[in-house]
Amino acid sequence: MKAFLLSIALSVAGVAAMNVSSAAPPAPKKEGIESKGYTWNAQEGEKIEALKLKGDKVNGEEAYEVCGACHLPSGAGRPDGTFPQLAGQHTTVLIKQMADIRAGLRDNMTMYPFAATLTDPQELADVSAYIESLCIPLDHGVYEGADAEQQIANGKALYEKECLECHGKNGEGDKAKFYPVIAGQHYKYLLRQMTEIRDGHRRNANPDMVRIIKPYTNDMLVAISAYQASLKMPGAMCKPKADKK
Repeated sequence: MKAFLLSIALSVAGVAAMNVSSAAPPAPKKEGIESKGYTWNAQEGEKIEALKLKGDKVNGEEAYEVCGACHLPSGAGRPDGTFPQLAGQHTTVLIKQMADIRAGLRDNMTMYPFAATLTDPQELADVSAYIESLCIPLDHGVYEGADAEQQIANGKALYEKECLECHGKNGEGDKAKFYPVIAGQHYKYLLRQMTEIRDGHRRNANPDMVRIIKPYTNDMLVAISAYQASLKMPGAMCKPKADKK
């Protein structure tokens, strides 16, 4: 089954917009932030079970093979933002996002068929432990406009005012609080996700973050995404490649 899904994933990686919903039943859909009864990080179901388990990185590496077709074996994702950089991400964040996709709290038609192949909470914990162990690639998608220096400076001011408390000085996030690592993330992915959160389309978003960025203009989102994409997390980044002589 995984070999079959891997071949589908390779096709998806080449054509990001390809509909792979036929690989698995349609994703369920539960009410998210639009529901008054929604709790952003409710500890329930397979998520709480997976969080209690110790992930096995060896088993996780095998389970990650399906993921690697889109997110790459290194976990680097795609600079064009179609697939996020995963390497070094907190297990708590990975477990929450995969569990939310599986449960229908986060809409991701491309990801759902592959997240659905994880057999139980232990495999969810295993693949998350493996991904967290990967070093964060130094090369990733950044803002490339001629005004990059100014955009990053503007974004830094916004970030330090309203994002630093949760995501940290170097974009390290907070594992205990489920705040993601953003260091090394692709600019275009950051911009797309922040736009979706602002516009209410990321149904499993943290309501506090929605409240903060709701007033942001498109220009503000560009600036803050440009700055976030420039962050590096000391001790977690991959070692520079040796120059060929």
